[in-house]
Amino acid sequence: MLVKQNKPYVINKKIDSYFDGVYHAFKFVKRFFAQVIRPPFHFKEVINQSYEIGIKSLSLITLTGFIVGMVFTKQTRPSLEDFGATSWLPSLIGIAIVRALAALVTALICAGKVGSSIGAELGSMKVTEQIDAMEVSAINPFKYLVVTRVLATSLTIPILALYCSFVGLLGSYLNVYGSEASSLTMFYKNAFSDISFLDIFASVVKSIFYGFTIGMVGCYKGYYATQGTRGVGKAANEAVVLSMFLIFVEEIIIVQVSNWIRLY
Repeated sequence: MLVKQNKPYVINKKIDSYFDGVYHAFKFVKRFFAQVIRPPFHFKEVINQSYEIGIKSLSLITLTGFIVGMVFTKQTRPSLEDFGATSWLPSLIGIAIVRALAALVTALICAGKVGSSIGAELGSMKVTEQIDAMEVSAINPFKYLVVTRVLATSLTIPILALYCSFVGLLGSYLNVYGSEASSLTMFYKNAFSDISFLDIFASVVKSIFYGFTIGMVGCYKGYYATQGTRGVGKAANEAVVLSMFLIFVEEIIIVQVSNWIRLY
């Protein structure tokens, strides 16, 4: 006979499992900060991972940033034309791209590309017991695999976000040039006329948090992958979904904080 499970028991078990996962994730992050300041420092591996993340994402960031700038300008122009305010277009585009779109678009692209790659790579190493073999050979796998990748994403994604800002404004300029034939110098001057140091600083800080989140989530999901090859795919998928969710949460928090600082 089949015995029905008690629903309160199942719910309590899920709640316990959720908080247990949060606790292990907190310990994982705490372990990272403890290991990052201790020797040995694998600078070559950090540079190698930064190169892999930056170069392999550059073409996608270029294409996406260019399209975002061009499409956003094309969609915004009719609304400004109704009020005879097309001269404000470069300033509006500059504020939108530098303050929000460049960092967010870069983070979401890297969450899908880099986060899944890290989760799958570490997951495959976990299920094939390569991580256990590193521990036996007196190599700290957490230091070599996790710390280097998180540092690489935290350093590389802000650079990609700044590059995405430039490319997005370039795409916007080409759309403006097709309608008004304005100069590139004047466009960039107007685009940055209302952008302050706080806007650029907040964008860089956001990008650092995004990069840290992508690297940390991807490493966490891959480092504790189970169930063989099926677990590798699950780790990569969960790394992407959770990274994107946390990025949007961080976006809301950082925007609120930067607005409070701007007011005071």
